[in-house]
Amino acid sequence: MMKWENLLRPLELNSHTATGTPLSRSIFERDFDRIVFSAPFRNLQDKTQVFPLPEDDFVHTRLTHSLEVASVGRSLGKTAGEYLIGKYPELPLTQVGAGDIGAIVSAAALTHDIGNPPFGHAGEEAISDFFRLHPYGQVWKPLLTEPQWEDMIRFEGNAQGFRMLVAKENGIRISAATLAAFTKYPRPARVKQEFPIRRSQKKFGFFSTELETYRQVAKGLDIQELSDEAWARHPLAFLVEAADDICYSIIDLEDGCTLGLVPLGEVVELLAAIIGERFSAKKLNEYPSDKQKLGILRAMAIQQLITETVEAFKQHEAAMLEGTFDQALTETLPSAAVLDKIGLLSVKKIYRSQPVLEKEAAGFQVLEGLLEVFSKALWHKFHDTSRFSGRDKSILRLLPQGFPLGTEVDPYARLRALMDFISGMTDKFALLLYQRVKGITLPGN
Repeated sequence: MMKWENLLRPLELNSHTATGTPLSRSIFERDFDRIVFSAPFRNLQDKTQVFPLPEDDFVHTRLTHSLEVASVGRSLGKTAGEYLIGKYPELPLTQVGAGDIGAIVSAAALTHDIGNPPFGHAGEEAISDFFRLHPYGQVWKPLLTEPQWEDMIRFEGNAQGFRMLVAKENGIRISAATLAAFTKYPRPARVKQEFPIRRSQKKFGFFSTELETYRQVAKGLDIQELSDEAWARHPLAFLVEAADDICYSIIDLEDGCTLGLVPLGEVVELLAAIIGERFSAKKLNEYPSDKQKLGILRAMAIQQLITETVEAFKQHEAAMLEGTFDQALTETLPSAAVLDKIGLLSVKKIYRSQPVLEKEAAGFQVLEGLLEVFSKALWHKFHDTSRFSGRDKSILRLLPQGFPLGTEVDPYARLRALMDFISGMTDKFALLLYQRVKGITLPGN
């Protein structure tokens, strides 16, 4: 059984125990600050959340979505932290308080999308499909181990985010507790030992290159091990997941209404069902604009879901410590049925709307094109040198400074560096680079 005094240890990876900084920030508050000032987080401002950015109305980017998830996460973590401190008086209060628990959840929530490639989930599929189906993706398979090949044909934004957080060079270097709370799926793509299928292992949370790093995290925090290469979730990961579920359910619906894809009346009906007795149609109609009505409904619905989620956390906290609780907290809420309705409506009217489908189609084309030209150039340079051309040479000069081009570099390490480069691009930069390497446009045009 896991224990909170271990799960909340203020440990930094590859460092001694840290209890604070000269500015009296806790190690967990420092995590948040490091993330905010990092380049990968800043790049989220130009990555689409659901809709390509329209000219007439503001909708959410990955950056605004992440900030909102972090805000909800802080409320969830701090309120849950007050409960934990009351329940477990043996917690080291001189080191960890309710605000620190809120900081852990908030920082982990802030990074939850940091590994997403351009064009969101379509980008993940495009990268996976390239290695699974494209000739210049499949050509690398004989040079990789089975776990490495699984990493390539099952690209996962969560695992890419973990890699970005722990990279020895240019990593953000957050604490072990925040990193564990970030890791929604604590397993690699391929595991040696099979185990019963669990929600927490339906995807994977780190690539084979970062397996030992997560093992170090799990050992430092005494996280329950399910098999040699899979672990139970850190209990605070359930709160991070809930913060994301709450925000995208409510805010994607708000964006869909703003863009005219969902009628206001339908949104009012759904959110009123969450708000319950506090909803007043009379008071709502006092607001003159639809945007104001959406804003007040969104705020009230999110507050209600935060309250319900904290109560669900209290109810299931013991099972989380035992490693037996294994479902989304939002599935256990009184409002779960309404959230399901919102999800079904969002798929029908929002996620399959024309702008979203066009964005996804463009994402497949752009990422496959970029992967093709760079993978082909790398393959010709190192493994089919007779075909290495002037064009290949020009393409490789576009790779970032420090890209591993030495002959001694392992092929998997080279491919991982290519994934770091391409998945870290913003939507606009990926599109612009694609147009240039394909000769569609020239610099300055």
